[in-house]
Amino acid sequence: MKKMIVLGVAAGLVSLAACNSTPREQAAENIEANAEALADNLEEAADNATTEAGEDRLENRADAVREMGENRAEDMRTNDPDTNLSNGI
Repeated sequence: MKKMIVLGVAAGLVSLAACNSTPREQAAENIEANAEALADNLEEAADNATTEAGEDRLENRADAVREMGENRAEDMRTNDPDTNLSNGI
């Protein structure tokens, strides 16, 4: 069910992003939207966690996913398409 929601949100954002955007910007927006959806799912799981430690761990993962999505989207917007964050070029 969560995957369907994520795919639905992503499809909606893709259709909205298609208006007056470059392919690079669309890709960056998709990266951010997917990271946000995943982080939201992790926060939902944190709300249902049985322990404080489990809840904290999931919330930290959600924050890390959001940060990674923002970084990769920014990289997509500012660097050549053939570069990526993993090789540092």
